[in-house]
Amino acid sequence: MTLDHTLVVDIGKSNARVLVLDADGVVAGQSTRANASAPGPGYSALGVGMLQSWLLEAVPRLPSRERVGRLIVSTHGAAFCAVDDRGLVLPPIDYEWDGYGDHRATFEAGLDPFDHTGSPNLPMGLNAGLQLHWVKSARPDDWARIRHWLPYPQYWAWWLSGVAASEVSSLGCHTQLWSPTEARFSRWAERSGIAERFAPVRPAWDVLGPVTPAMADRLGLPAVCEVVCGVHDSNACLARYLDTPGATLLTTGTWTIAMATGGGPVGLAPARDELVNVAVDGRAVPTARFMGGREFEVLCAGASPDAATVDALAEVVHAGWQALPAFADAGGPWRGRQGAVTKHGATMKLADVPAALRPALAAWYCAVVSHDRVSALGERGPVIVEGPLARNAAFTTALSALLGDGRPLQRSTDALEGTARGAARLARWEDRHTRAPALDTPPAAGAALSGDLQRHADDWSARQARST
Repeated sequence: MTLDHTLVVDIGKSNARVLVLDADGVVAGQSTRANASAPGPGYSALGVGMLQSWLLEAVPRLPSRERVGRLIVSTHGAAFCAVDDRGLVLPPIDYEWDGYGDHRATFEAGLDPFDHTGSPNLPMGLNAGLQLHWVKSARPDDWARIRHWLPYPQYWAWWLSGVAASEVSSLGCHTQLWSPTEARFSRWAERSGIAERFAPVRPAWDVLGPVTPAMADRLGLPAVCEVVCGVHDSNACLARYLDTPGATLLTTGTWTIAMATGGGPVGLAPARDELVNVAVDGRAVPTARFMGGREFEVLCAGASPDAATVDALAEVVHAGWQALPAFADAGGPWRGRQGAVTKHGATMKLADVPAALRPALAAWYCAVVSHDRVSALGERGPVIVEGPLARNAAFTTALSALLGDGRPLQRSTDALEGTARGAARLARWEDRHTRAPALDTPPAAGAALSGDLQRHADDWSARQARST
């Protein structure tokens, strides 16, 4: 039997899924579940035990798993696992936990400058180096037991294969642990003794080895199924566009992340959640973010996202509805600001917005903030949208109008989201040039609506500037 299928485990902050893709990239089977935090020993932890139980139940039920020859894991960033020879020393800390107390000041006092790490100081545990510093400082007995720190994707690869590794896209994801310009651990990570606890760095596409015999038996996979090193989720998506000159990729999910493939020097503003990510090939990637998926959900307030039509967008504009930042506490260019809803400048409650218009207002808000994030990176080539907002007509219409005629907007038409597709491509990196991403140009707004959207964006900018 030909083992030409690929198993992708995609663990996002809000949802997790596992998919089997055939040799043509068609999904042969999949399973999805909501992801959630779990109580840890004195902190909020990632739900590793729940995910392990789910995988042990879901994978043996997937069709065509007997043909899986490669397995790869992608996960969200800002997550690291401490292991010894037996397993987890501690459950991994949830990056939304914020109980670091005085340890945060000590951590930040010893950090390297932004031009060395590309990492701004972020809230909660989004600088994952803080998580490791806290364990070292507050839990020395646990620290003494740790053999390896593993980025979250590589923890799962280790759980499946028994081989410990690290990888640059997770190490360089606003952690303070990595220097993108020098392609090595940061000076702080080396001074603190944290760098020496990491497993060897290997490429995201490297085959670590076969699944362990016990895991192959429990999951119903071939004994020779190979486990690939794994990748940070947004960088899995980006990997497919690294050869697209001048493009800016806008990935949409829990986070909306703009990444410039050219990696040229730009004047990033770290206080506005602008940073340098690291692509799977090691290149520095100027990045600007906000928690778009979380904010979209807040603004919908239970209304169906399917209501975000172009007609509803036009009604939002003509009725004078605006949403001013911010509606999430984590990151973004206006973190710490309290979001507000207005109508022709008058402050309103979100409940005052008709339910049929809330998704279009949410799409408008995400479009105008996305335009800010894309513009911050200075590229002039196409903007490519991946993820749920690529299929949101109100969002793509608004963003296209804001970009104007000089900068094309493209969207993924792939039925499979970019993270999973990119991870599958990495699992068989030797074949990466055989298929180009499926893209199209969304319909543009008519001249009248386009002008209205531009004027509404000018009004949005003026109002949010006045609220600073």
